[in-house]
Amino acid sequence: MRALSRTPGASTEGLAEEHSLLCRREAALFQRAAVATGVQAEPLLVGCTQESRLFLDLNAQTEGAASTAVRPIHFVNLRETGGWSRDALQATPKLAALIAAAQLPDAEPVGTVTYRSAGRCLVIGGADAAQRAAALLADKLELSLLVDRAGGALAQAHAFAVHSGQLTRLAGWLGAFEVEWSSVNPIDLDLCTRCNACIDACPEGAIDFSYQVDLAACKSHRDCVRACGAAGAIDFQREPQVQQETFDLVLDLRAQPAFSQHQLPQGYFHAAADEARLLKAVLALRELTGEFEKPRFFNYRQNLCAHSRNQQIGCTACIDVCSARAIRSDATLKGKLTGKHRGAMPGQTAPDRPAGQGGGVAVDPHLCVGCGACSTVCPSGAMSFAYPGTVDQGKRIRTLLAAYAHAGGRDAALLLHSQGAGSRLIDELGRAAQAERRGNGLHGVPARVLPLAVWHTASVGLDLWLAAIAQGANQVWLLLTDEEAPEYRQALTEQMALAEAMLQGLGYGGEHFKLITARDARDLAPLDASLLAPAARGVSRPAAFAAQADKRGTLELALDHLLNCAPAPAELAEAIALPAAGALFGSLVVDTGRCTMCLSCVGACPEGALLDNPERPQLRFIEKNCVQCGLCASTCPETAITLAPRLWLADEGKSRKAARVLHEVAPFACIRCAKPFGTLRAIESMMTKLAGHAAFQGAAADRLKMCGDCRVIALHTDSHEIRITDL
Repeated sequence: MRALSRTPGASTEGLAEEHSLLCRREAALFQRAAVATGVQAEPLLVGCTQESRLFLDLNAQTEGAASTAVRPIHFVNLRETGGWSRDALQATPKLAALIAAAQLPDAEPVGTVTYRSAGRCLVIGGADAAQRAAALLADKLELSLLVDRAGGALAQAHAFAVHSGQLTRLAGWLGAFEVEWSSVNPIDLDLCTRCNACIDACPEGAIDFSYQVDLAACKSHRDCVRACGAAGAIDFQREPQVQQETFDLVLDLRAQPAFSQHQLPQGYFHAAADEARLLKAVLALRELTGEFEKPRFFNYRQNLCAHSRNQQIGCTACIDVCSARAIRSDATLKGKLTGKHRGAMPGQTAPDRPAGQGGGVAVDPHLCVGCGACSTVCPSGAMSFAYPGTVDQGKRIRTLLAAYAHAGGRDAALLLHSQGAGSRLIDELGRAAQAERRGNGLHGVPARVLPLAVWHTASVGLDLWLAAIAQGANQVWLLLTDEEAPEYRQALTEQMALAEAMLQGLGYGGEHFKLITARDARDLAPLDASLLAPAARGVSRPAAFAAQADKRGTLELALDHLLNCAPAPAELAEAIALPAAGALFGSLVVDTGRCTMCLSCVGACPEGALLDNPERPQLRFIEKNCVQCGLCASTCPETAITLAPRLWLADEGKSRKAARVLHEVAPFACIRCAKPFGTLRAIESMMTKLAGHAAFQGAAADRLKMCGDCRVIALHTDSHEIRITDL
């Protein structure tokens, strides 16, 4: 292992100091390096993650060493990821890449989401289990119990507030849980003194030491009521009561959790009867009093959202993939349409029409867990991952690939994995490969595989995958563990199928994208085998562009480079057919026999892919802008539009960036001034529908064939003639 000190951006030749055994044995050498870099506040890179806590403590205790706020300390794992492998001798380019990426500054901070907890905790479950758990928390939290079934025994002392009933509603998050339950128990546990007189008096034994009445066994003798006497805790005439309270924390000991989503709200713990889960929950709950913050992981731009327009629902990708149920439809949001006379007929001179009612989604930042899957599946870039953002992530990937290539590396396979379970699996694989003498036969992480830890594997999507391929990666692999929800797996599979279809259509052979699933050490052998997959065909010349904050912008840069570097450009088809699931690009097929040129689709398009022409009746289309949301198809009153997912390559991809005409009809001329103001088909359709209406006969029917200006003149003239005639 090594401790390295260098200035950001310097070459690996500029290492200030190197060590070979930098664990506890050479802690003094780290302190010396910390003091040396503290003078000039140069960042310090430590090639060991195992002892990161030790090194940070040593830095804080070393006189003359700068604090981490002044001089950052970066850690990189060189041992398990590169050194402990069968081809470790060929891993120099990889180590250079890992060192270069590790020295990049941290991402810029973003806004935070705050939780406040006063420690009010509700424990739900049977009497015995709830009291046992409460005893483990009583010295740290203010506890209430919700006993949800008869059985067990409540303690005689009123140590906690105790309620009985069935949970009917639970919503919220750490510091703000709203709880509702319904109680049918005739015994009021607040009034009950737990003298046990009712238990002794009941001839059927329908009352137990949880002080709940088994109504099925009760024969209505009411001896218990008389025995309760002055306490008056038993009332069989009491109506079922619905109670509501707010709590900061919830510990659920029932068999089934109150929430069905994969990512449970922060502050809610489901332990059931599992002792290990209960212990883990108790340890966590004991620390959840006070104020807590987390990054606001997402950015949302409603003006780009393709979820809804004009009460029609289009894209629901982010809602469907969210494993925390933090995203909901908000189709009532007012969307703003750009451009003058959106959907107006040629010749109209009325002022800009009001924007149609649009809509988007609403994200609850307190429920969001920062998986980033919403940004990965979003076709328009309306939803983006904020911490770290695509610019920072793209810079890290580009630095990794550039350093690898500069050091002589070839056929780089980028392995994205989570910082938690994914990193642990990579470490376990390295250690297992190092112990090969025991006969396990594992290879370890190959020299061409570049592991990159990310906050969550679902947060890096199609734009950065294709950018990585354009920048020299041979393949992009994702390591999935039990941390990932089932929704993520399906979404990532669809996105990879889309990316692979593009590369195959461009002539890049081999398998470029792959999901690798491994849960724990039992899956090390399959993981090891997956990392030995053969290389695919990559670009001949790595791109130099940087990832953009705009998802579509990054995609366009990557696709342009991949098209320019296509292995056999002369053999490319005019278009690459893409899978419909998760498609981000495509065309539209308009049934011209059904289309009336009402241009409702133009007003519905959230991305400006569909356009009108103020000069003549035309429906125009910019394919590059289309996100295949389907709003145009669902809005069309004639059902004349069909989506066609594809990547159009005509004219080296330039044609897809220009507006082209999908449908054009002859204009209808005003019968009074001959100015074109609509289409022949639209006027004929309107005349047919209103032919039998009493208000549109004679002169009124003729006014329907006039432009707006002539219609006003004719209406005024007709009214004036009527007044003269009356005289």
